[in-house]
Amino acid sequence: MKNTLIYTLLSILLIIVVIFSLGMGSISVSFWDVCSILLHKIGLKASSGIDELTVNVLEQIRLPRILMGIAVGAALGISGAAIQGIFRNPLAEPGLMGISSGASFFAALVISFEGLLLPMISASLGYYVLAFAAFLGATLTVLIVYRISMNNGKSHIATMLLAGVAMNAFAGALTGLLSYLATEQQLRSITFWSLGSLAGASWENIKVLYPCVLISLVILPLFAKQLNVFALGESQAEMMGVNTSRLKIVVILFSTLAVGAAVAFSGVISFVGLLVPHAIRLIGGVDNRYVLVASSIAGALVLTLADLLSRLIIQPLELPIGVITALLGTPVFLFILIRDKNKI
Repeated sequence: MKNTLIYTLLSILLIIVVIFSLGMGSISVSFWDVCSILLHKIGLKASSGIDELTVNVLEQIRLPRILMGIAVGAALGISGAAIQGIFRNPLAEPGLMGISSGASFFAALVISFEGLLLPMISASLGYYVLAFAAFLGATLTVLIVYRISMNNGKSHIATMLLAGVAMNAFAGALTGLLSYLATEQQLRSITFWSLGSLAGASWENIKVLYPCVLISLVILPLFAKQLNVFALGESQAEMMGVNTSRLKIVVILFSTLAVGAAVAFSGVISFVGLLVPHAIRLIGGVDNRYVLVASSIAGALVLTLADLLSRLIIQPLELPIGVITALLGTPVFLFILIRDKNKI
């Protein structure tokens, strides 16, 4: 009952933020006009009665952007919760596995050398070449980290953690080198992408992003009970019949799928996967059957709100959304670290 109430409240807050986000920006649209356009869009109203410019702003710019924010936030939230469960550490996050840094390096590689090294790939993938490269980088990095952690057919969490830290440092150094060698235009692209933004959202992006995220949103909660048992310890979980090796592979694979797809289209957005699951546990407990689902809804809520702030603070310009989440997340992260340093 309590969990259902939390789901309901989070969903209502998300709907409210979405409606406000649709109406606020350099072109303001009233609440009733937003509702009228949406009702017309889904076929419940014959005509919206709103001028064409306003309708186009909502349909072609704000609505895809908000839908992308929901998908990216949900992906970061549920992946953060799942990875914290598999590491049994509240300070773990998707970036810990090298997902974000690997995606950043491959994206920077494409931005710097696309015309020179990747003409055939660019011709085949067109607009999606950057997204494909980022997803490929995330996947390869995680595979390397997981392979390093293997010993006698089993992966070790501590080794995986250290390998992730090493890969983060290595990919970060390579990205920095590319930034140093890049032209002024390439440097701006690399910098803006690495800070995260939803400005490139489009209906074409949505069609690619949503299937990847939805698969993870469906699969990861199916393993929530096993994550609850895994929290007792790996040996204890194996004694209770949990296939821990398969559990690690599934969690890492589908977390990478969700976060890799999200990073591919939005750039690197930090702290959402770290702080959202932690807040959800404070509100409703540590049962992963609740935490995974609630973290996906709360992640969508937080990122949609952060995107709204990024568009409003210095409008008509906008701040990279990664800056907003980092500014809000860093003090909270330090507070958690200081408070729980004896437990970590």
